[in-house]
This record gives sequence, structure tokens and C-alpha cells, in this order.
Amino acid sequence: MNYWPLIGIALVVIGFALKFNPLLVVVGAAIATGLLAGLDPVSVIEALGQAFNENRYISVTWIILPVIGLLERYGLQQRARGLIESVRGATMGKLLVIYLAFRQLTAALGMKDIGGHPQAVRPLVAPMAEAAAVKTHGDLPQGERQKVLAMSAATDNVGLFFGEDIFFAIASILLIQGVFESAGYPMTPLQLSVWAIPTAICAFLIHSSRIMTMDRRLGRLPSAIAHRDRPVEEPTIVLTKRGDGQ
Repeated sequence: MNYWPLIGIALVVIGFALKFNPLLVVVGAAIATGLLAGLDPVSVIEALGQAFNENRYISVTWIILPVIGLLERYGLQQRARGLIESVRGATMGKLLVIYLAFRQLTAALGMKDIGGHPQAVRPLVAPMAEAAAVKTHGDLPQGERQKVLAMSAATDNVGLFFGEDIFFAIASILLIQGVFESAGYPMTPLQLSVWAIPTAICAFLIHSSRIMTMDRRLGRLPSAIAHRDRPVEEPTIVLTKRGDGQ
């Protein structure tokens, strides 16, 4: 048995301990492992290319996250808040209900990755919902602000979970089909998708009512009532008489 390829593990440990570039450490260890295993340089490069090609979607995910971080650093959330504050009649309830419908419809068409917590909720939906709640109901306690953010995340979850089952090529539908078929009930994925539509409609109605109930509850908070009923203060001008020595 050839133990020389195990040197690649030692190279990874040493490289990380010395805080070298992780990408260079991993690639260098992979090349060393391939060469010590008896592969020629071309075969090693081919193996690296094949591994990257088979897992390229995972790599794209890690590329998107830094991009979103840079957008947030340069004011994406502030822009989102400013946009929703400029829209007349925008409320937290209306905004989240619209996003719920959008999330369910796109997930039902197979576009389940068009939304999500890191790429949609955190940088856009949550700041816009918070800004709409403050605009409508005034300054909110920190606990209520956190509930608005949590409701934004829950809206994305509900929309995705109950919308994706309508798409007949989703993994969950294929799993359900396999379970039914093994139990002696052969069904097509399309049949299962059709019966997921009533559930999605019920989920939309129930969660929309939860959103609107929360929006109305925010309007009954003491701070919101004080903000709504507070009269507009007129600016006052104070005149002072200058003395003779001034």
C-alpha cells in the first residue's frame, strides 16, 4: 500500500497553520497528492477540472455571498429603506403579502432560488418591511422591529415551502411519488403537483392574514398612537432686546 499520497493531508494542515492562502494550499495539496499517487501532471489537472465542473454551482454560491456583502457595505439596505419610504401608501402588510405571492409563484415555476434569506430577505425585503412599518406606525420598540424582521424571513419560508411543491420536477415531489409507488399507489408527479395547489392557496391566505394582523397590531402600540396623534410643532422665534452696551 502506498502511503505517500497522505502527505497531501499534512500539507493542508501545515498550510492552514501557517495561514497561507487557503485556495493555494488546497490546490497545492491536491496536485502533490495526485503526483505522489502516480498520476501524470495532465491527469491531475484533468481531475481538478472535472471536480470543479461537477461542483460549479456550489462555487457560484460562495461567489454570490461576497457580492451581496459588498452591496450591503455600500448602502444597499439604506437604498431599500429610502425606496419604500418614497412610495405613497406602502405598508409592511402590503409589502410582505406581495412578496409572499411573488415567492410562491416563482417557486411554483421552478425558480426557487430567485429569493432566499441571504440574497433577498436580509438586503432588501427585511429593511423595506421595517422602513414601511416605521413610516406607517412611527418609531417602534426594538423587540417589535425584530418581529418585523422575523416575519419577513418567515414569509420567504412559507412562500418557498408551499410554492415549490407545485413544480412537478422538484425533489420533494419525486420523493413523495417514490413513497406512494412503493406502497402500491402509482401516481405521476403532475398529479401530486396539482393536489399541492389547494394547500398553497390555503397557506397564502393563512399567512397573509397573519401578516395583516401583525400590521394592525403595530398600529395599536402606545408609541405608534403617540406618533400618530402628536401635533406638529410650529417653529417659535424668540426675540431678545439688545442692551446699550451690546
